[in-house]
Amino acid sequence: MKRALPLLGALIVLGLSLYINYWLREKSPQPTSPPSSPAASTTTIPSPPDYTFQPATPDGIGKLFMGREISHVMGHQAIDWLERGNREQEEAPSKMLAAIDLPPDAILADIGAGSGYHAFRLAPRLPQGRVIAVDIQQEMLDFLTNKSRELEITNVTPHLGAIDDIKLPPASIDAALMVDAYHEFSHPKEMLTSLHRTLKPGGRIFLMEFRGEDDRVPIKPLHKMTEAQARKEFEACGFRFVENRRLLPWQHFLVFTKP
Repeated sequence: MKRALPLLGALIVLGLSLYINYWLREKSPQPTSPPSSPAASTTTIPSPPDYTFQPATPDGIGKLFMGREISHVMGHQAIDWLERGNREQEEAPSKMLAAIDLPPDAILADIGAGSGYHAFRLAPRLPQGRVIAVDIQQEMLDFLTNKSRELEITNVTPHLGAIDDIKLPPASIDAALMVDAYHEFSHPKEMLTSLHRTLKPGGRIFLMEFRGEDDRVPIKPLHKMTEAQARKEFEACGFRFVENRRLLPWQHFLVFTKP
């Protein structure tokens, strides 16, 4: 009996210790997880189809995006055509630029700016803003830089892009202008993805393309686009179609927005 007493005492002490620990754990305040914050709203960019290929036609590169063969690029040797004196009569660019409704402090990227024909005419409409003249040909940007000095226009900034990226910071522009340039992009899917990233939410794209539906427009077929084709490509890359402002003699005036 005397030998059993120490063992019994040890069991009692162990039981009391276990009970005390349990009681303390149950009564003590338990850490709680912080309330989950609402998920940040993100815009999902659809993944457009891959390119397909075929033997190149005389004016194309043999690479197709959503069924459209991409045309050859018009090089810097064609600056005289961009600056031709009868462009106003044929394309009415002054009417087009007047319809680009932006606040005076907006930042607009003229993508495929070429000689700066539109950038220099648009710059006075953005006195507190600026026009970023984006091109992939340094020769175009050199011409544009010299013309900027000649005209004493200080809010046009030349910018060298790449064939698959406009190389501007995310959410850094209010709008983009593309005049008769998009159909020549050799990597349209990547360029539209880049543009989607660069535009601020609600930012707009003003797209001018010669009307592919109209045989009376005297432009080679691959250098024209139909409204349906343009909408198919831009909507596949996450943009929303707003309207076609039918006010130009030869071109579509298509407006898209980044949701």
